[in-house]
Amino acid sequence: MEERLQKLLSAAGVCSRRAAEDYLNAGRVTVNGETARLGQKADPDRDEICVDGAPLRRPEQMVYLMLNKPRGYVTTLSDEQGRPTVAELTANVGVRVYPVGRLDLDSEGLLLLTNDGALTARLLHPSHEVNKTYHVQVYGPVAGAAEKLAAIRDLRGEPIRPARVKCLWQGERTAELEITIHEGKNRQIRRMCARCGLGVKRLRRVREHTLTLGDLPPGKWRYLTEEEIAELKGL
Repeated sequence: MEERLQKLLSAAGVCSRRAAEDYLNAGRVTVNGETARLGQKADPDRDEICVDGAPLRRPEQMVYLMLNKPRGYVTTLSDEQGRPTVAELTANVGVRVYPVGRLDLDSEGLLLLTNDGALTARLLHPSHEVNKTYHVQVYGPVAGAAEKLAAIRDLRGEPIRPARVKCLWQGERTAELEITIHEGKNRQIRRMCARCGLGVKRLRRVREHTLTLGDLPPGKWRYLTEEEIAELKGL
């Protein structure tokens, strides 16, 4: 499967994706003997990819883990603003792993990390429509909120697929909703709630495709089981 060279260099542990852009701009990367360009794709099973003349080595061991991301952490391996990153929470894994998708700074819950670039590409590709389920605590005009959220078809002119929404509990001005989407547009659920006049107190991802967060404590991670990995690869 062809992937962008930045992603391949990052998955092989050579450097971050941002640093890979510098490598490419400096002419340090070749594909089949030709100097590679920024944005170019290659297939590591078919093409000879070299960095500074040395062949790119694929990770010898594929690692798959689930992290319960706490609030206050950014879903990157490094941050120019010095904010805590999910890489700090998984530093003891022993292998460089990369987040599959994102959870914003104030969101929490299930985050998959792996060094399997091919699986990452499949999970993130829109054609696979991977469902992600969130438990969202909201406040404001909560009466009928589930129905209103499920009826949204666009956000400021940007079309979206309808979400599945269920009310878990409801008070006078607060409620907890279960929202399932698969597009994952930037801050989509928060924007949907704002569209309905709702504020978000807590947003937690509890399920992605066949994976469930369960009782994994915040800030902790665990390896996926062989069965969980097989189910993910069965996309």
